[in-house]
Amino acid sequence: MSVAFRIIPKLDIKGPNLVKGVHLEGLRVLGKPEEFAKYYYENGADELIFQDVVASLYGRNNLTEIISRTAKEIFIPLTVGGGIKSIDDISSILRSGADKVSLNTAAISNPNLISKASSTFGASTIVIGIEAIKQENNEYLAFTDNGRNETGKNAIEWAIDVEKLGAGEILLTSVDNEGTGKGLNINLVEEIIDNVSIPVIAHGGVGSKEDFLHCKNFENLSGSAASSIFHYDFIQIHRKLEGYEKEGNTEFLKSNQVPSKISSSGIPEVKEYLLERGLHLRGML
Repeated sequence: MSVAFRIIPKLDIKGPNLVKGVHLEGLRVLGKPEEFAKYYYENGADELIFQDVVASLYGRNNLTEIISRTAKEIFIPLTVGGGIKSIDDISSILRSGADKVSLNTAAISNPNLISKASSTFGASTIVIGIEAIKQENNEYLAFTDNGRNETGKNAIEWAIDVEKLGAGEILLTSVDNEGTGKGLNINLVEEIIDNVSIPVIAHGGVGSKEDFLHCKNFENLSGSAASSIFHYDFIQIHRKLEGYEKEGNTEFLKSNQVPSKISSSGIPEVKEYLLERGLHLRGML
């Protein structure tokens, strides 16, 4: 792999809380996102992705305050997604301290927004999130709203389109694998990167440090985003039963149990493992 590979924790946020689910559903409260973000930054994360997972319910992204607080203490790229519908929305998110925005629903409903945003803010600022689900005929379709709404668009064809429209990067989520710990959807990753030349971040299914190693085989894959493996590692070290808003499912946090298919690891441990096996990592030449 010639491109420097990035390790990117992804933080799904509902209201004031960091949450985690399986297949983007059944969201469990894990704690305060700012605490997780600071810990990941201090332990070598290359970037962070923040996703407002209930933005569609409110009709707007609610992360500006969280991002503003986070950006004052964290000096790596921050990508923010969820409920971003317009140039004004993008401008507001960037002013709050984000470096990039991730678009999904708005990009599908209005593809010209990609071109306009790219020309206004620069292609490197515009990430297109593709939430893909495999169908019975083995076709991957693109979904929106945390994998709830089918668009009818073929995910591979949509990836080709977003590159032509000026997107600078793709955040590719396998909804089928997300939160399961059964590994990245390598077939989906391969299909996408074989058809586009812009950077692709693979997301959905990482359950151990070994799962990252599969990325070594793909020249155009620029990083992998992961949640469970890092969140559960943080919880085991810094578990708190107060300081977060008690809304949503907090029983999991109280139980202190890691799902059986997740082998939690810290970022330094993951990076050391990958470096020893020849993966070229960002910032560690």
